[in-house]
Amino acid sequence: MSRDGDLLAMDFPVILPESCTDPPDALAAGLGHAPQEVLTTPTKLFAIYARESTVRAIKPDMALPSSLHPQGVVVTAPGNDVDYVSRYFAPSRGIPEDPVNGSSHCTLILYWAGKLGKGSLHARQASARGGEIYCTLRGDRVQIAGHAALYLEGTITI
Repeated sequence: MSRDGDLLAMDFPVILPESCTDPPDALAAGLGHAPQEVLTTPTKLFAIYARESTVRAIKPDMALPSSLHPQGVVVTAPGNDVDYVSRYFAPSRGIPEDPVNGSSHCTLILYWAGKLGKGSLHARQASARGGEIYCTLRGDRVQIAGHAALYLEGTITI
């Protein structure tokens, strides 16, 4: 972890997505909106939409997405005043909606950097609490930064 001005930044590996050509029916049914495109990683399905308003309007049926276990569901679209917006649901893991999910951006940065043609992106998690995320693609790594409260520092000796 490092400081980047008033932001706390962490470095993570990029998580490469694959195209999901035959998404589960429960995905669109559970989200209430059919995505334009679906990507997958071992732990997440990514439903991609054309508009921020669609991402904000999603009210998932928590029973249907839980059938997608072990995968959580990320919904994303281009942002109106940021590069992209996203939300993350993982009800089968006890997370109806994560207010700000950093690990999703290990994949989202790669997708949106390719679509938008730039390596530094400003994102917004569009949950009720929400959060601003600043991602920088660095080869096979991503720096994810945001406003956070540092509440603990320490050393563990094994």
